[in-house]
Amino acid sequence: MNSDFGIPRELSPLQQLRSQYKPDLPPCLQGTTVRVELGDGTTVAEAADSHTMARAFPHTLGQPLAHFLRETAQVTDAHIITELPSVRVGIVFCGRQAPGGHNVIWGLFEALKVHNSNSTLLGFLGGSEGLFAQKTLEITDDILQTYKNQGGYDLLGRTKDQIKTTEQVNAALKACTDLKLDGLVIIGGVTSNTDAAHLAEFFVEAKCSTKVVGVPVTTNGDLKNQFVETNVGFDTICKVNSQLISNACTDALSAEKYYYFIRLMGRKHSHVALECTLQSHPNMVILGEEVAASKLTIFDIAKQICDAVQARAVEDKNHGVILIPEGIIESIPEVYALLKEIHGLLRQGVAADKISTQLSPWSSALFEFLPPFIKKQLLLRPESDDSAQLSQIETEKLLAYLVETEMNKRLKEGTYKGKKFNAICHFFGYQARGSLPSKFDCDYAYVLGHICYHVLAAGLNGYMATVTNLKSPVNKWKCGAAPITAMMTVKHWSQNASSTLTSIGRPAIHPAMVDLKGKAYE
Repeated sequence: MNSDFGIPRELSPLQQLRSQYKPDLPPCLQGTTVRVELGDGTTVAEAADSHTMARAFPHTLGQPLAHFLRETAQVTDAHIITELPSVRVGIVFCGRQAPGGHNVIWGLFEALKVHNSNSTLLGFLGGSEGLFAQKTLEITDDILQTYKNQGGYDLLGRTKDQIKTTEQVNAALKACTDLKLDGLVIIGGVTSNTDAAHLAEFFVEAKCSTKVVGVPVTTNGDLKNQFVETNVGFDTICKVNSQLISNACTDALSAEKYYYFIRLMGRKHSHVALECTLQSHPNMVILGEEVAASKLTIFDIAKQICDAVQARAVEDKNHGVILIPEGIIESIPEVYALLKEIHGLLRQGVAADKISTQLSPWSSALFEFLPPFIKKQLLLRPESDDSAQLSQIETEKLLAYLVETEMNKRLKEGTYKGKKFNAICHFFGYQARGSLPSKFDCDYAYVLGHICYHVLAAGLNGYMATVTNLKSPVNKWKCGAAPITAMMTVKHWSQNASSTLTSIGRPAIHPAMVDLKGKAYE
């Protein structure tokens, strides 16, 4: 493990200024008592899954929703907890870096100390690997000083995103038992919170007293459902990306001779691309969900872009900005089928350089047509969740290549009369995810950290900390917690990108798609 975790940072003047900001707390989290109202028991997200869900979660399915109350609230059956013993809590970064993650730790630490100054917060160094190896750092106010309101995950670091295999789950159980933890807080997105739900169930089964709480932190913005409005990090990454995109728009307008193809990080779904489009107004965006719904081929997409370029040239506009979500490659039916074949052959142990000879005729024809750089990227081993390594596949370069080829052809034929087509390609992802969190993400993460303590104080296990009414000022936020099982469904992605999903496989929180009938898309 790297020994640099947790050491005081050298802060720039801007970072120092940001570190002095103190987020507000909603009234329901203020004071030294915990006031909780438990609602009705929750049901499964999809009725067809109830049998599989009941088998997977005999102890933690159907738990009630929890709401935390302000001191003045008149609720007859509220539980008011005044005796708050000292507790030992562990916290671990499981998902990819998201701006605001450090404030979850800060909020949890403050809540622990306000309610009992003898409580202990242990951070696991190096993500889930650190949890399995029991590598800990006791969080203190001194350690937190240079990490408050800062980006990145370098206070504790992170490694693999999963706590899934029998070996991993047993290592987590041993760590929590050996360290005598009353609670374990898991910070991450859909995969990490799915693992948190399974871990909570496993702990009850194993008669382990550690309670597991999940926190919705992911820049992808795809952990959304009736309980979760948005994720920590999404606001920041969209604002930072939108600033970069707007700069590119201004540059394109200044030189009037380039088309910028900008691919945006965001995994399978296009939430980041849609939000950045609304904020920065590029000339064109192609959402993965639109591609899947219309069953567009790679050539259909290239033709759409070419037609737009040609139409703009008629108006003497030989420049523009086109946004492409990184997940679009998995939304194109023929490319998705090709990827599935490649991943299947890789799992069978076929060497990457032999794969092209074992593909089906359709996939083989597509693979041979693609430029060498894309072939190489499609042959990369899939991620732990079986998806392609989207950040490594340069879809923007592939589309720019196809568009340039077609525009040169049209130029020769005389159907296109504009300037020679010039493309500049960018991938925006890593630049934004380590940036200083927005005020909203600072507040949201800090409040979620406080909620984690309240969830543990109320003795709840297998819950996700939630805040609703986020459009209002912080003093009007409604804080609570929802059982993670109420957000899970049972799906098995089939070979065909557009086919309906069949109900087999492990219960999981599935990433929310962009709603093509929703307000944002309209």
